[in-house]
Amino acid sequence: MRKLYLVRHGETEWNRAGRFQGHTDVELSDVGRDQARALAERLRAREIATIASSDLRRARETAEIIAALLNAPLAGVDAGLRERGYGCFEGLTREECAQKFPELWEAHAKGHPVEVPGAERRELVMDRIVRAVKRTVDTHATVGTSIAIVTHGGVMRAFLEATCGAKVPPVANTAVYSVEYDDFGRFRTPRQI
Repeated sequence: MRKLYLVRHGETEWNRAGRFQGHTDVELSDVGRDQARALAERLRAREIATIASSDLRRARETAEIIAALLNAPLAGVDAGLRERGYGCFEGLTREECAQKFPELWEAHAKGHPVEVPGAERRELVMDRIVRAVKRTVDTHATVGTSIAIVTHGGVMRAFLEATCGAKVPPVANTAVYSVEYDDFGRFRTPRQI
C-alpha cells in the first residue's frame, strides 16, 4: 500500500480574480507562497517521502516550497498533471464568459455537455490525469511510503471521480486529499485532510 496526497497549489492573482487559468502558466502570488509554507507545516506529520508536481509554475513553485521545508526530494514534474485546458474561457472570469459567449456559457454553467472551443474534452482530461498520477506514483513512491502530488483543483476533482467515484466540490487552494494506492493499482478511500 502507498499513500498519495493530492495537493492543490497556492493562490495566484488569477485565482483571486476568479479567472480560468487552465494551461496558462500563472505564478503564485505572495499569499500563495505563504499558503504553501503553511501547507508544508500541515503536511509535516504525514511523513511524505517524495513530492511531484504539475509542470505549471503555480504547482511547481508550491511543490518546491513544500519540498524545501519538509526536506523531501522533488522527484518529478509531469505535464500530464497540469490543469484542464479551458479553451476560449481561459483567462476570463465567469462574468466575462457570460458576456462574450452567452449561450455557450449558459449551457456550460447549467452542466449541459457542451464543447467549449479549444478546451480539452472532459473524458480525455480524466484519462490523461489517471495515467499521469499512476505513472507518478509507480515511478516515485515505493510500497509503504507516501507521496505528495501538487496539482490543480480540476485535476483533483476529475481524478477522484474517475478512480474512486467521488464527486468532489470545488477545491480550495492548498486543499489536500489523501488516497490509498493498493498493490492491484486501485485508488481507494479518498478523504480530505
